[in-house]
Amino acid sequence: MSEDDILWGTALTVTLAVGSQILAGRLRVPALIVLLPAGFTAGALTDVVRPDRLVGPDFSVLVSLSVALILYDAGLGLNLRHLRGATRSLVLRLLVLGVVLTWGAVMCLAPVLFGVPAAVASMLGAILVVSGPTVVSPLLEHVGPSDRVRRVLLWEGSLVDPVGAILGAVVFHSILSGGLQTGHFRIGTFLGSIAVGLAGGAVGAALLWLTLRLLSLGETLGTLAQLATVVAVAAVCDVLYDDSGLIAAIVTGLVVANLPGFDMPARRPFFETLVQLIIGLLFVSISATVTPRSLEPVLLPCVLLVAALVLVVRPIVALLSTIGSELSAPEGAFTGWMAPRGIVAASTATTFSATLATAGLRDADKILPITFLVIVGTVVVYGLTARPVAARLGIVRATRARTLLVGGDPWVVDLARALRDAGADVLMWAGSAPERDRIEEAGIELAAGDLMAAAADPQSQLEGVTSVFLLTDDDDFNTLMAIVMRDSVEGPVLRIGAPPDSRGVIAADAAGGTVFGPRLARHDLAARYQQGARFHARSASAPPSPGDRPLFVVRRDGRLHPVTGVPRAVAEGDMLVVVTSAPATGADPAG
Repeated sequence: MSEDDILWGTALTVTLAVGSQILAGRLRVPALIVLLPAGFTAGALTDVVRPDRLVGPDFSVLVSLSVALILYDAGLGLNLRHLRGATRSLVLRLLVLGVVLTWGAVMCLAPVLFGVPAAVASMLGAILVVSGPTVVSPLLEHVGPSDRVRRVLLWEGSLVDPVGAILGAVVFHSILSGGLQTGHFRIGTFLGSIAVGLAGGAVGAALLWLTLRLLSLGETLGTLAQLATVVAVAAVCDVLYDDSGLIAAIVTGLVVANLPGFDMPARRPFFETLVQLIIGLLFVSISATVTPRSLEPVLLPCVLLVAALVLVVRPIVALLSTIGSELSAPEGAFTGWMAPRGIVAASTATTFSATLATAGLRDADKILPITFLVIVGTVVVYGLTARPVAARLGIVRATRARTLLVGGDPWVVDLARALRDAGADVLMWAGSAPERDRIEEAGIELAAGDLMAAAADPQSQLEGVTSVFLLTDDDDFNTLMAIVMRDSVEGPVLRIGAPPDSRGVIAADAAGGTVFGPRLARHDLAARYQQGARFHARSASAPPSPGDRPLFVVRRDGRLHPVTGVPRAVAEGDMLVVVTSAPATGADPAG
């Protein structure tokens, strides 16, 4: 390829990878539903996106290292405290039965459906046992099932990837060494890969302990150290044993996430962005290698294979695995409706099919198009039906927003009452005993006393809290917690503005914006309340009363939008929370 072709190919690949994910986000569908057809179309219409021409024969090496980074990131999100007892037993059963039954089913069906020899059928079976966090996690994010189901499926998806990749490598080497005849299946290779991967994971964790803890690297250098460590460890392990680098990567992530003392942040914006970009680039590049001509002879048989995997194999695996487990019947049924294939299946198919075809194995060139169609089929089926199925089974978590108000002054408690009257789900926290007593007397739900300590933990997430408003009379505390809690809450974390003459010890600019902007600071609202003003809820469509100042728009789903001076569009059913200029009838001026 010419230099111009390389530039055009790189630009188009990156644009498709990012643009597809943006489009999928706008359409509220899993990104793979857009990424796969985008890459396939680009590969069919142009030659510049084809990785075999853009990168060359070493593309499979880049794929392997990229998948190692993805699995390391997945390992960082796995908390071993949640893999205990019944959960651990259930995940183990899903892994063992899923691998054995899926592999066996594909080995039996592939020769009948595609007319391929047993060696190709076995290779296909080993490739298609994997699922992976790159597809399971976005789908679960889209569906929002119960925590138990989400935890089990994430663990299964993350652990089956390296197991499946190693199984694929074992079958691959067995075929090259003389087929699947007796005595040629290398069980020693399987065990050796696991041993090397575990050792590599231990080395990777030790290197990260040195760089992140002993050298105390900051966020930027710490991220670079993680990238370098994962790539180096995965590469060395793969040199020693094929695909053992995937085991090393996920073990490194698990150790870093669960060993006390690492204090990894709950969110890693740069690293997470890099992983998302890698996923997009890989799916676009791999799907671009699949030609329309290669799909034609396997299209209809693949529909039957996907139907068998989705409607028969996975439900049987889930049924056998969840018998006697902690999952309810609806949760077990949904577990049987979640087994999409992802990037590890695509990467192993890309790596193995070309080598087997070059070695002269008949029909080895069918491995990649069959895998591609199975990935597309399972992602489309589960992506479009998982949420309706979960809703029908009644296991979708409530999506209603929940607001945490921090502070226990009388005006804050009165504001919480008004928000509750407007339909918002309000939780409050305060530090002192009198303030906590005041909150309980008002009938507002009081958060646990250690909530703020938990929120300050870099590895914590405030489950169910979608927004936080810091309204205490300590401006430094509000500013500090606004900075600390950013990584613990999915939604906005805003503080009340300080008086103009306030001289805090913490730079206020570091904490971002204030809840009502500069027009209403803490002292303004406190003074208004002392003078008799009160907070009230009213319909957004009702005519405003003289002197009322709107503070929040409360949507029908409970979301709060602070009014900062810019008029907000309101819809039917929205409520407003306003502060009056005169005491309400029957109100207690003392609060």
